[in-house]
Amino acid sequence: MLSACGNDGAALAQQACSHVDRSLSLLTQASKQSDTTVAAQLQEKAYIQLRQALPIAAQAAFRDGQWQALMTTVSESNRVPEKTLVDALRAQCQQADSTVFGQAPPSKTVPPPAPFNSSSP
Repeated sequence: MLSACGNDGAALAQQACSHVDRSLSLLTQASKQSDTTVAAQLQEKAYIQLRQALPIAAQAAFRDGQWQALMTTVSESNRVPEKTLVDALRAQCQQADSTVFGQAPPSKTVPPPAPFNSSSP
């Protein structure tokens, strides 16, 4: 499997997320615009940035299956408004940005070790 070849998938996911981040920034700017023409132009630029992330996210998913969700979410942008994808995109890109060597960060809910029982043989 190609996912064993290193962190190519994570690097590609981070690259895709740079487009996603730009897109989300443009979308935020658009939402603050009172001029509807300027807002529409910013939304269009946001959409273009998001669509530019798609082939990169697809390559990331091909190299490492953990990026399937990112690819799928980005691909939905041609069917649903980007503003409905914002939370998922942020979460998925946060994971990409915190990934080390192509692996997801460790869970923060790991239980503490079992207490040592000194009376055992």
